[in-house]
Amino acid sequence: MEKWLSAEFLRSLLHGRRAIVAAVAAVLVLGTVTAGILVSVNRPAPPAAAPSSSQGSEPGITVPPGSLLKADRPTPPLALPGLPSGPVNILVIGSDIRGNAKEATKKAASTGEQVDHRADTLMLMHIPADRKKIYGISIMRDLWVDIPGYGGSKINSSLQFGGTALVERTVQQLLRTRINYSVMVDFDSFRAIVDGLGGIEVNVAAPFTSTHDTRHTFTRGVNRLNGQNALEFVRERYAFSDGDYQRVRNQQEFIRAVMAKLRNSGILKDAGKTLAFVTKVAPRLILDNGLDVMKLAGLAYALRGIDPGTASFRTLPTAGTGTSPDGQSIVLPDYNGIAQVADALAKDRMGQLPR
Repeated sequence: MEKWLSAEFLRSLLHGRRAIVAAVAAVLVLGTVTAGILVSVNRPAPPAAAPSSSQGSEPGITVPPGSLLKADRPTPPLALPGLPSGPVNILVIGSDIRGNAKEATKKAASTGEQVDHRADTLMLMHIPADRKKIYGISIMRDLWVDIPGYGGSKINSSLQFGGTALVERTVQQLLRTRINYSVMVDFDSFRAIVDGLGGIEVNVAAPFTSTHDTRHTFTRGVNRLNGQNALEFVRERYAFSDGDYQRVRNQQEFIRAVMAKLRNSGILKDAGKTLAFVTKVAPRLILDNGLDVMKLAGLAYALRGIDPGTASFRTLPTAGTGTSPDGQSIVLPDYNGIAQVADALAKDRMGQLPR
């Protein structure tokens, strides 16, 4: 089984144990490097708009193509904040909820009830102290781990059991590292943001026809994708002999495509434009640990000089698949490999890990 794989830009929303979602948008969190949007689904998604649709996540709200890149340039009220000193870790969470993740989270906070969703995509974005490169660590959704207070379970269940706070605690315990910020996204934001960018261009290495929604066909070579097409590109796994593994490789290509889009647009070279861009995108995200619009814009702007082509993505090592005590199909952790990653994070030496 492959040990090192890539990961994910922004929003996915699907429901149930069969859903495997991921919209991961580190581009907003990391600026020039982007957060991966990772989406993978085991069951049909809600009815999709036509491929040319640019519907946003709220009824009656449209996202004109390229609108996010045409934001007016405000004068920043203050200088954008920079990165905290030392290494910075940002956890990107993809919720598989069928509905609005932000509203469901607010309701849960007021009622104390659990939200019926899972963190079916998790990616830790690591920014080293020297700020020369970005590293993304993808954590398989079915990885069997110890969830604090709940015992052995798939890591994606941590979101249902205790919200983003428990997801953070679980990942921190697994990797023995501190998470500075977290960002959660759901399904609709993915399409809306890609459309708001005016679409993206991805290089398709393994041509296929999607088994989801519009059944879009992806040809070998460069494909220009709108929000719906891009969603199907990063969701697909059934069309491939190695399933999730090719899906993750496609997600890596998508992330690089988004990074290239933002870099070429010039948005991240100007503090005012960066703030305008993030101001429009942030309402579609769930930000945690004190991360707000100004800090998010500051993170993006602070990394403007990093070449997206140097970004490095991998998955946390696994030891194959197996069956849990209660009969679930799970991914087994490679404890030695995980210990090496944890040590590299602790010493801020991710670049020294073998590929």
